[in-house]
Amino acid sequence: MPAKSLYGLGLTALKSNFSSLERPYKLTFAITYWCQSRCVMCNIWEARPKGELSLDEIRRFASKNTFFKWLEITGGEPFLRNDIVEIARSFAESSDGLALLTIPTNSLCNHDMVEAKLEQILGLGIPRVAITVSLDGYRELHDRIRGIPGNYDKAIDMYRRLQALKERHKNLFFVFGYTMLKENQGQFEATYRAVKRDIPQIRYEDFFVNVGQLSEIYYTNSSNQGVLADRGVMAEEIERVIKARGTGMRAEQILERAFLRRLVKYVKTNKSPMRSRSLDASLFMDSFGNVYPSIMWGRRIGNIKDSGFDLDAIWNCKDAEEVRKLIKEGKEPDGWTACEAYQTLVGDMKSLIS
Repeated sequence: MPAKSLYGLGLTALKSNFSSLERPYKLTFAITYWCQSRCVMCNIWEARPKGELSLDEIRRFASKNTFFKWLEITGGEPFLRNDIVEIARSFAESSDGLALLTIPTNSLCNHDMVEAKLEQILGLGIPRVAITVSLDGYRELHDRIRGIPGNYDKAIDMYRRLQALKERHKNLFFVFGYTMLKENQGQFEATYRAVKRDIPQIRYEDFFVNVGQLSEIYYTNSSNQGVLADRGVMAEEIERVIKARGTGMRAEQILERAFLRRLVKYVKTNKSPMRSRSLDASLFMDSFGNVYPSIMWGRRIGNIKDSGFDLDAIWNCKDAEEVRKLIKEGKEPDGWTACEAYQTLVGDMKSLIS
């Protein structure tokens, strides 16, 4: 299968600066809610889901909706689905120009299995496959936050394996994902130093920094106010991260700075720094086929099984139009997560330099 180009993704993102899109180019898809972690900031692991979409149903959805340029597979722990390779294949083979696939992992699955599945995914011809290895603290802190003894060491081992895979697969990209919480506030620098002792070549750019947020439909943690760190401490810490990362001019560095600058605004004000592109450039679909504007907004607008797996019927329904109206009026829930922020930023190019 010929490699697909990133050009189509860039062109669609550019087009979104000037007009609303007929169809979304990004799908955030929670393929399972099963998870082995016991995270203090998230209640997904408490779910015992039944009736999640089968591989055949996912294939039907992918074959009928061929316009996605960016697929974010998430969970739960995505690698708990034995058919994750076939899920990725179904979109890679059906989509007209799938350019980017992103997958987070908690590093708790068997690493030989994960590496073997990643080898297969990397061979699908997707130009960029990005893996985020969750790491929220130094050894004792990360293991306490994630509720699993030994999780820190597993994350370090997973990162080292990705470094080795990169030598064989140039389309692989990976970072540590660090979420700022009440449990680890003020501890990013200590975490960075700990990781650097284990992986000497690590850089600040190798950490993707986010903040803990509340979501009734995704994290199912709306009542867990203990997630939220002190906003002043978080803002100062993010500003130090921005300074440490420097002023690189690669596209991903520019995007990351823009994301982090607005993350500072969000944690200071608790208000969304920009109007999102939810139900325009992107959508969230859970493991049962329910469609939502984003991971932050529990406004269900349909289920793909009820529409014959054709997203158009949901995309153009009355509820979807009402949600778009609310977004334009600034009435969507406040938040600033990576799942929605990047398509928001590239849909407003001037935001990248402001």
